[in-house]
Amino acid sequence: MFRIGVDIGGTFTDFAIWRDESDGYVQIGSHKLPTSRPDFSRSVIDGISALVARHAVRPNDPVLIVHGTTVSTNAVIERSQPPIALLTTEGYRDLLSIARLRLDKPIDLFNRRPAPIVPRERVFEVRERLTADGAVDTPIDDASVIAGVQAALDKGASAVAICFLHAFRNPVHERRAVEVARRHFPGLTVMASHEVWPQQSEYERATLTLLNLYVKPLMEGYIGRIDAYLAETLPQARLYITKSNGGIMSSAEARELPIHTLLSGPAAGVTAAQTLGGYLGLDRILTLDMGGTSTDVSLIDNGRPVTSGQAEVGDFPLLMPVTAIEAMGAGGGSIIWLDDGLLKVGPRSAGSQPGPACYGQGGLEPTLTDAYLVLNYLSPDGLLGGTLRLDRALAEKALAPIAAALKTDVIGAAESAVAVATSTMLAKVLPFLARMGVGTTDLSLMIYGGAGGVHGPLLADEMGIRHIVVPRLPSVFCAFGGLVSDLVHDAVRSLRGATPTQSALVLHYEQLRQQGDHWLERQSDDRQVIGTDRLYLAEMRYAAQSFTIPVDLTEAIQDRASLARIVSLFHDEHERLFGHADRSAEVVIDDLRLRTSGRQAKPQAIAAPAAAADRAMNLASRSVRFAGQWREDTPVFAWRTLNVGWSCAGPAIVQQDLATVLVPPGYTARIGLFGDLEMMKD
Repeated sequence: MFRIGVDIGGTFTDFAIWRDESDGYVQIGSHKLPTSRPDFSRSVIDGISALVARHAVRPNDPVLIVHGTTVSTNAVIERSQPPIALLTTEGYRDLLSIARLRLDKPIDLFNRRPAPIVPRERVFEVRERLTADGAVDTPIDDASVIAGVQAALDKGASAVAICFLHAFRNPVHERRAVEVARRHFPGLTVMASHEVWPQQSEYERATLTLLNLYVKPLMEGYIGRIDAYLAETLPQARLYITKSNGGIMSSAEARELPIHTLLSGPAAGVTAAQTLGGYLGLDRILTLDMGGTSTDVSLIDNGRPVTSGQAEVGDFPLLMPVTAIEAMGAGGGSIIWLDDGLLKVGPRSAGSQPGPACYGQGGLEPTLTDAYLVLNYLSPDGLLGGTLRLDRALAEKALAPIAAALKTDVIGAAESAVAVATSTMLAKVLPFLARMGVGTTDLSLMIYGGAGGVHGPLLADEMGIRHIVVPRLPSVFCAFGGLVSDLVHDAVRSLRGATPTQSALVLHYEQLRQQGDHWLERQSDDRQVIGTDRLYLAEMRYAAQSFTIPVDLTEAIQDRASLARIVSLFHDEHERLFGHADRSAEVVIDDLRLRTSGRQAKPQAIAAPAAAADRAMNLASRSVRFAGQWREDTPVFAWRTLNVGWSCAGPAIVQQDLATVLVPPGYTARIGLFGDLEMMKD
């Protein structure tokens, strides 16, 4: 089966190709196109067309396409979609405005909370009420549902979300409201919170439902265009979309529940890092994905990506299981600017159009890529195998106003910009690792993305990380993640306010298991799933705590362990994270979660073929700026000429058509067993 992984970034759209089941990791191919704005589907379709033609894929050949996307994410951040409305329980109209009464800058007296995605004027009350245990207190009033939907339409709403108090316990009133709304307003898109993520915390649950509804028309059109192209040209092709939890789902499900795609692209990169880490025998990895617009970091611990139940997209909380990713607005295209004399980098980006000044496409503002070029990190011959020329004079011209304001030359300005970008990353990465209870000394750093190979080693050197891995296809690594992702479904059952027994836990998990199995059946046929894995988790806390921590109960549930054993596992995890545990305190289980994974076929870890002789090609030598001084005659190597076992002490530069990798002074680089570039601190 011919397989294509696709990842859309702010600057480029990346493709990874797995041609045959017998091919291993070292045979994965790549392709890259500029991202097409505003119709992102065009670059995806153009790339698939080019690859199908290049590899002589026939119209009726089976093709599997897995696509990671940032389309829904950008729509939420930019708030660019038509208005929608919310129906909620009578007395809770200010649900979205009150939120959690938290300020992101509590010491700033002028700070304001972000505006909700739906203003109060488009929130309408419905007469109904359930008690905390899900029992009916006030029956739902159909007339108030009809009146609320009509008022929403009168206010210009294009769709209506429904979120009632305690619907996570009993969705009976939400189901009735959906039925009434669809019967009286045929053609109107209506969605209830229990259909999206049935968990307590009505503000977050309402926000999830609204976000899903907000991006649904956009994703239906976007994915629909790709589906239509495939139906016409490759009728045996199947399209899957990567999920925020690192798995994949069918395109039909993605069109219905696009909320699961909000962290789609970055999560696929972490899945790719997990796979490569397994090939290399690494079980604790800090990932760094640096593209043209932003940088994302994540953590793989004990061979498994760390997940979080509390992510953010734009101004909004995402209260559902996702791959834990810390994002920052510093990428290769990030604009260098002055804020009252203070040098800053990002979060605004030049994107692919017009791009950095050195691209010669009309960009006038300086970017990190311009700084890299001035410091000779990048080849003057350009990027993408020389097809994208770089103009050093334009980069220097763009940096000149920054240099003048800082009273230095363009070299000093470029070096300062790189240092500021590194500091911005450190300010995010170190607290992220602290929250995970992980230090830097025992980590490997895996860096990828178009700019990752340039900046990642500089960050590693600053953090004291001794081992660095650069995948053999760093600039399309997230697209490779699509090729190695499994079908993954998360299900939740809230137990807040209840005191479960061991038998009740087993029953709840059995019901969640059935949900996961039914989901897998809808996504694929038996030939595609080669095995099923299940991860049992519980959100637990001390009774007086205001937050929960996830505890892995997989072995405990499989062994039918006692409640005492489950509580002991919570104490152990609390002590690992925070250095202490109160084993005499009362422990509460708030939520149960089950992750069901349908394993897919993956490329095998087959070593690169041994070469008869060393064919390393030193393309040239050039003076490169490291730590405030020029390192004359820094060797530049073509990665394609480097055999397994090749090594070189830094400073050095290793170039591909799609990526450039710095080897800083103090590190020794070598080509590993599978063709990846590894660096070790001397």
